[in-house]
Amino acid sequence: MLETLKKAFKVKEIRSRLWYTLFMLVVVRLGCQIPIPFVNGKQVEQIMSGFQENFSFFSAITGGSLEKMSIFALNITPYITASIIMQLLTIAIPKLDELQKDGEEGRKKIAEITRYLTVGLALIESTAMVIGFANQGVFTTDSGLAYDATSWRRWGVILTGIIAMTAGSAVLMWIGEQITEKGVGNGISIVLTINIIAGMPSDISGLFTSYVIGGEHSIGMRLVAALIILAVLVGIVVLVVILQAATREIAVQMSQKVQGRRQVGGQQSSIPLKVNTAGVIPIIFASSLMQFPVVIAKFFNKAPEWTYFLSQQYWCKPSQIKYSLGFVFYLVLIVFFAYFYTSITFNPREVAKNLSDRGGFIPGIRSGKPTVAYLTKILNYIILIGAIGLIIVAVIPILASGLTGANVGFGGTSVIIIVGVILETLQTIKSMITERNYSTVKGIF
Repeated sequence: MLETLKKAFKVKEIRSRLWYTLFMLVVVRLGCQIPIPFVNGKQVEQIMSGFQENFSFFSAITGGSLEKMSIFALNITPYITASIIMQLLTIAIPKLDELQKDGEEGRKKIAEITRYLTVGLALIESTAMVIGFANQGVFTTDSGLAYDATSWRRWGVILTGIIAMTAGSAVLMWIGEQITEKGVGNGISIVLTINIIAGMPSDISGLFTSYVIGGEHSIGMRLVAALIILAVLVGIVVLVVILQAATREIAVQMSQKVQGRRQVGGQQSSIPLKVNTAGVIPIIFASSLMQFPVVIAKFFNKAPEWTYFLSQQYWCKPSQIKYSLGFVFYLVLIVFFAYFYTSITFNPREVAKNLSDRGGFIPGIRSGKPTVAYLTKILNYIILIGAIGLIIVAVIPILASGLTGANVGFGGTSVIIIVGVILETLQTIKSMITERNYSTVKGIF
């Protein structure tokens, strides 16, 4: 990684892109610190303390801007949701499927629809959030008076908050696209990653303070605790790197054809299938599905006991083992969404058809239905392996929290996102360097 960055900074164009990306990320972090008008910070902090466990992942991907009710409180979550919705609609609506396959123009149209959908979702989410928090008394007026639901100031304060949060989400979407175009690519993913990284120092510091520095045990036990924490961190990162890089190569043989007096084709190729095809999406879907009822219940009333089964803070605790049934359900959801998301992003029937149209075949497998059946069998096998890998990464912080009471909010999902984005960004930078070197050599000759 360091060698790639050294080479990148030696090239003026790539260096400019890196500095541009860094500048945009500074803007993102500054915006996460600016609260929307009339917010009572202490009241927000008090309310959010009751949602700490349920909002832990959402807080991580928003870079802590939610707790501050900043102008970037929604961050890029509306864009992520809009992108996922568009992927699902592309499968369900033939017109969108045609647009996606219609080259660059079709993809631009899909991106435009995604932007409009992002703004619409941001407007809905900001309206619900501002009204909900306003009723909790988190706003003050410019005269210093507490927010009064019956006063003429009500709609002015609410509209100001809605506009600020919706505009903030739209600006972040624009920043992500600018990083993709003028920076080092993967703009939205890089914004998401920097938000997660921003909260990691405090999480790691909290762990060391609780178990190493502030512990009541002997120096030897504190040292053992520090080594265990470091080993778990390194182990999670190594496992995620292996999971993200693992692929299953399916050999493909191209048929020979006679064109004029020459024989063409006959080359050997392969179809790479990533083991973790769905990425972190299954964990996000499963977590969101289980946390949503809990958050709604807490907004309206004190959470009833049934919500304990859906809350990670009650899982894997020996004293409350019955609530771990929710943990088992969570694991089942991860496997289900791994298969579901992969099924809508990778179609064995379409791959088999494209392969046949190009005169290719899998050695030992006949074209048509046998190829579809073979690809489906291999895909189901590697999805299961990927889902098991995701489960291992996801449950480590949950087990640590349940058995020891440690708050390992930076583990699991966050590490998958960070490692995946770093690897993709480094690959993009390497491609830029290779392309630049190729252009230089071509210019010489």
